[in-house]
Amino acid sequence: MTLPDFMIVGAMKCGTSTLQAQLAAQDGVFMTTPKEPNFFSDDAVYARGIDWYRALYDGAAPGVLTGEASTHYTKRPTYPDTLARMQHAAQTAGAPLPRLLYMIRNPLDRAVSHYIHEWTEARMGQDPVAEFQRHPEIAAYSCYGMQIAPFIEAAGADQVFLTSLEQIKADPDAEFARIARFLGLGASAVWQHDMAAQNVSANRARRLPLQGLLLDNPVARTLRQTLVPKSLRTRIRARLTMQERPALPPTLIAGLQERFLEDRARLARQFPDHPALSLCFPFAGS
Repeated sequence: MTLPDFMIVGAMKCGTSTLQAQLAAQDGVFMTTPKEPNFFSDDAVYARGIDWYRALYDGAAPGVLTGEASTHYTKRPTYPDTLARMQHAAQTAGAPLPRLLYMIRNPLDRAVSHYIHEWTEARMGQDPVAEFQRHPEIAAYSCYGMQIAPFIEAAGADQVFLTSLEQIKADPDAEFARIARFLGLGASAVWQHDMAAQNVSANRARRLPLQGLLLDNPVARTLRQTLVPKSLRTRIRARLTMQERPALPPTLIAGLQERFLEDRARLARQFPDHPALSLCFPFAGS
């Protein structure tokens, strides 16, 4: 096997970790570990070779559906070679491209969540205006029509399933049933309501320099809990935690919404009358 049966190709901060976990919990489905191999996008990972990628599926039982979930696959322009590498692997194996699941959400909310993620990783500062200017990819990753267009052109519209975080939240049973039908899973594939949402980013604490070396190891953790009063640890963590989503200034919001509405028109041509067009773009009528 060179390519899996399906891929969750994004988008980042749209609930793909939860969807991946739900699919992995189903009988007859095998998902890779790690959850996001990012093989076809990241140069360093791709350099490991196709045999490394194939080995990720060694644990799959015969006859099961195989899949992976890599949000880097819809991160243009950061990773421009993703689709070409997939096509090369498919052509070499004489196989079609996998079925693709693309999960989106309100593009403004996604961009803000992305910024929070980068802030907690200490890669961005506290001024969202400056960071959105310095990092245009934050907005680009929310241009869903632009991101998914090459995959539709390469694989065909019937091989791409669009869903959204808003649809999953509104009716997880019905939306998961549609996803299961797209993948060819039986009626036994159902949403697991006792499974917690994965990778929730609310109230993330900001990472410190050398945190992994100095703080996130058993010895340092034991010393910290022994020598530093809990009240002081709590106060320090509170100061490093983004308690509320950042308030973007109206001019930045207006500019982003204008760009996202232009991209929404493209998405509407690709997926006419899709529920996500209204659920994910509440500002479309304003």
